[in-house]
Amino acid sequence: MNTYTAYSIGSFVAWAALWAILAATEKKVTLGYIFAIFCGWCIGWLSATIARAVYPPPKKVYLTGDPQSPTGQGIPRRS
Repeated sequence: MNTYTAYSIGSFVAWAALWAILAATEKKVTLGYIFAIFCGWCIGWLSATIARAVYPPPKKVYLTGDPQSPTGQGIPRRS
């Protein structure tokens, strides 16, 4: 599962675990700082998600210039 969805789910699970541990052990002041960091991370994640939707990755172009020929079979041979 090497996808952005898996990354997103894993990241939010990690944040949830971190929040559970910190809520049980840290003071409110510390949680405020961690919440600010979490909000910054969420803003970054949201902007990356929007960028991935608006600007999808370019299509692969192979050395042959033919997007249908990934193995190079369309390359003319020199005589």
